[in-house]
Amino acid sequence: MSALFTRSESAGVLYDAPGPRAKARYRLFGVLSVLAIAALLWYAYDSLASNNQFASALWEPFQYTNVQQRIVDGILNTLKAFALAALFSLVLGALLAAGRLSDHRPLRWAATAFVQFFRAMPLLILMVALYYAFFTKTPLWAVVLGLTLYNGSVQAEIIRTGVNAVPRGQAEAAYAIGLRKSQVMTLILVPQAVRSMLPAIIGQMVVTLKDTSLGYVITYGELLYIGKAIATQSPTSEGFPYIPVVLVISPIYIALCLLLTALAQRIEARGRRGANRRTPTAA
Repeated sequence: MSALFTRSESAGVLYDAPGPRAKARYRLFGVLSVLAIAALLWYAYDSLASNNQFASALWEPFQYTNVQQRIVDGILNTLKAFALAALFSLVLGALLAAGRLSDHRPLRWAATAFVQFFRAMPLLILMVALYYAFFTKTPLWAVVLGLTLYNGSVQAEIIRTGVNAVPRGQAEAAYAIGLRKSQVMTLILVPQAVRSMLPAIIGQMVVTLKDTSLGYVITYGELLYIGKAIATQSPTSEGFPYIPVVLVISPIYIALCLLLTALAQRIEARGRRGANRRTPTAA
């Protein structure tokens, strides 16, 4: 007799399905949550509208081609800083993770000290220090290097944790057949760890994308800096368009982060399907 369970059958063993009263409570909590969120949104809208923050005059600057082009330039500068920082932080994270997993104690201690220091360092302070010390004429590199040092340290911990999560028997079996540690790492451990750590890696990339907005402090022309410049340099008969700028800039950041999140989910799903195809089924 086969002892295999389907996913739905095994799931029923782990928890009890909610009964009618529990389902009613869940529906009530859902309705109350929706009402609370709707009330909060209405309060925010009413407060802004009462202060004339939705006046048509405040939206006039966005009709000009030069303002629209500045927003596009801000998006491109944000993506440039993000792409460079994401690439460099992955490379740095892989090197630091290798150091943290090394059998050589001095190398392991050095990598650990590096990771702990830059994980604890506030990113804004790091960017400002790099800008005034080295990159006053090229703030892009202060942003990129700051993001690389901080996020590379975080990525190192993600990679190290993913490798350590692979069952110990995998490495022991590889050593038993005569593989060296570098071969065990590259051929056995890392390929298996990628599936588990990939969502966390891309999730940290979302953080990297959002943290590019700190570049506005050191006058790097990313999206937030451009938005602030538009708000302060485009007075109208109703005042400065701070709220319209926020309502334009924020959805752009949200859309970029959602695209990265969707990419992570798609990659994870493809990896899961590939793993299922490679896994033999029991007869």
